[in-house]
Amino acid sequence: MATDEWAQWHTAHEQQLASPHGFLAITSLNFLNETPQRFPDAPGSWSTGAGGVIVELADDESLIVDGAKVGGRVELGVIAERGGINVEAGDAVIEVAKRGGFDIIRPRHPSNALRSEFHGTPAYEPTDKWVLTGQFVPFAEPRDITVGAAVEGLEHIYESPGQVEFEALGTPLALTVFNGRTPGSLFALFTDETSGVTTYAANRSLAIDVPDPDGTVVLDFTRATNLPCAYTDFATCPLPPAENRLPVAVEAGEKIPYERAGSLS
Repeated sequence: MATDEWAQWHTAHEQQLASPHGFLAITSLNFLNETPQRFPDAPGSWSTGAGGVIVELADDESLIVDGAKVGGRVELGVIAERGGINVEAGDAVIEVAKRGGFDIIRPRHPSNALRSEFHGTPAYEPTDKWVLTGQFVPFAEPRDITVGAAVEGLEHIYESPGQVEFEALGTPLALTVFNGRTPGSLFALFTDETSGVTTYAANRSLAIDVPDPDGTVVLDFTRATNLPCAYTDFATCPLPPAENRLPVAVEAGEKIPYERAGSLS
């Protein structure tokens, strides 16, 4: 195991999480409807409807949208599912997004204590024991799979191209996988016997590189990461499909964040 390489990867992962407008900077999660609403951590009065998200700014308020200062009534338009735009308000960014069919705003303030006091995430020591070889088995046709979310009442739909079969601790296992960030790559959401004990209870995520032509993949569980909901209640993270609850203890990857150590959920 190249521990130096793993340490560099983990440091970069944490830096992204704790960037000035990353998930640790979020100060609230607000669901929009047709009734204009004001929030204490964002300028303007916000609403949504058939034409998309609208913000009405008072005379002494403004935002930066696409690099231009705007005021008054600003129509931000229809947001695609899992899409979003960021508008600026001073040193803050207001994320305008759609999650689970709902339009939301999430103000992100660099001074948020969760970010300013962040000092990293504990993790298991990396070991080759948890770098496993698997086999990608595609479905005859991709399937839309509905999963729950960290926010009660919310659901996400992801397209799954197939499953990855592998063996861990002598046990044959399989994970339903979803399409990753780059074409052909995959990712899996899972829980295991460490969940709620040493790792976050709700979910962890594993990125998987593009399968080889024969379907071979590498499952590097030393790089299993927490989703943002492990740190903040203002995340709408998806939960794993039921079949991805592994009946083994995956003692690899990121553990319960220090910020959640007193409240496993």
